[in-house]
Amino acid sequence: MATQLGIIGGGVMGEALLSRLVAQGTYAADAIRVGEPTAARRELLQQTYGITAIADNQAVLEASDVLLLAVKPQIFPTVAATLSPQKPEQLVVSIMAGVPLQALEASFEGQPMIRAMPNTPATVGAGMTAIAAGTQATAEHMEVAQQLFAAVGDVVQVTESLMDAVTGVSGSGPAFVALVVEALADGGVAAGLPRAIAQRLALQTVRGTAELLQTTDLHPAVLKDRVTSPGGTTIAGVAALEKAGLRNALIDAVKAAYQRSQELGKGSSD
Repeated sequence: MATQLGIIGGGVMGEALLSRLVAQGTYAADAIRVGEPTAARRELLQQTYGITAIADNQAVLEASDVLLLAVKPQIFPTVAATLSPQKPEQLVVSIMAGVPLQALEASFEGQPMIRAMPNTPATVGAGMTAIAAGTQATAEHMEVAQQLFAAVGDVVQVTESLMDAVTGVSGSGPAFVALVVEALADGGVAAGLPRAIAQRLALQTVRGTAELLQTTDLHPAVLKDRVTSPGGTTIAGVAALEKAGLRNALIDAVKAAYQRSQELGKGSSD
């Protein structure tokens, strides 16, 4: 891209995007400005990635063609109050959880706006991001956002009404999967395996299964049926999981996260 990128917020997710964009050459380091209030953090980002990091968010806004909002949603009103948008053509992309397009467009009136929901695996380039277009965003703007988030993983386009559901599945999902990995490892320890080996077995099994499903495009139920044999060990374990209600527990977890995301979007206290 030949445009200038501005990032307001140099935290974990902002850095994840920054690092991948520079590494893949999507943006040259000298085309990126980061607005970050903490001096030590600014120095770290500059030394690590060769970008320019400053404390003046307005200067970042003015220097960029594409502006990425990567601050905590709780402080967005404070940050927005210090900004004076001056470029009607400037694309603004937000990764702030729970901040609806309506609120974003009120702060950047008339500008193309895209709301995005990445997840934490983006920090290792294995993220899942959903993007939703604001009222002024065109197909070209969505393509720019697609390229931004493709740097940290896979990207899907959804309507904003589905963003809370996205939060329940991919936004909160890494925590649910981490619990499954932990539980599998604990089961191995309970069966006599050393902790380190049980952890390695559990982690690679989850990773390999996900890659197998993605590569072959198999329905999960088909893979499950292929692994289970009559009277075998796997069907005994599946029966135990069904008896314990694992399937319903995961469905309920996604629904609970979805409902909480809706509450936060309406301004409910955390």
